[in-house]
Amino acid sequence: MAGVNRIKRAWSADRPAFGLWCAIPDPLVVELASALELDYVCLDQQHGLIDYAAMVGMIRAAGAAGCSPIVRVASDEPWLLMRALDAGALGVVIPMIDDGAQVARAVEACRFPPEGRRSYGPIRAAAVIGSRDPADVANEVLCIAQIETAGGLENVEEIAATPGLDGLYIGPADLALALGIPLAAAGDDPRHVDAVQRILRACQASGIGAGMHSRSGELARRYAEQGFSMLNLGTDYELLTAAVRRELDAARAGK
Repeated sequence: MAGVNRIKRAWSADRPAFGLWCAIPDPLVVELASALELDYVCLDQQHGLIDYAAMVGMIRAAGAAGCSPIVRVASDEPWLLMRALDAGALGVVIPMIDDGAQVARAVEACRFPPEGRRSYGPIRAAAVIGSRDPADVANEVLCIAQIETAGGLENVEEIAATPGLDGLYIGPADLALALGIPLAAAGDDPRHVDAVQRILRACQASGIGAGMHSRSGELARRYAEQGFSMLNLGTDYELLTAAVRRELDAARAGK
């Protein structure tokens, strides 16, 4: 069945896609969150605790709820991208992209020949997408490059113009560190603000999606108003601990 990717559907309707970042390796987290009508969940295999077996279960949980699962792979190794896509991920986020050649290799890993070099074996992807046709399988997934290094920022226009790339996603913390900005000051530092806007302009000029890793719904709304089209609402473990802290503080009030 075509059109299963909710991020792509949101972009086609000219609205931003909102999602949750998942680092806890448990399908129940995805199942409960996906039921809230998120557009996507991103399963973090770079910094999260998610191994391959947990990833497959989490992809299933998201799909059952009609939410689009995407995976941030640990690195730009093509086999990692292919493995996530074959398992039914509807997109991959590739961290630490520095230049056009690096992202072109990632795009090739997401597309079948003659457009790319993806090996054919959609063990779960065919059932998720509803077709075994290579064009259908490839067209439904997103290849998204993460911009968070000095090299990535320097080459962002070249990266954004890479044929077959679907979007850029900003890693604001690593971007701040790359610019020599303390993490606590990143949001307000003019250098960081300018870098974020440069990445957004590069996306707009190339007609691709612009993603921002934000840590709250309020921040996501603000970035959406600026023109970003893929917004993270927060990370599961941070939202969980913040909720527990809030309730614990309320329980201890006045004691």
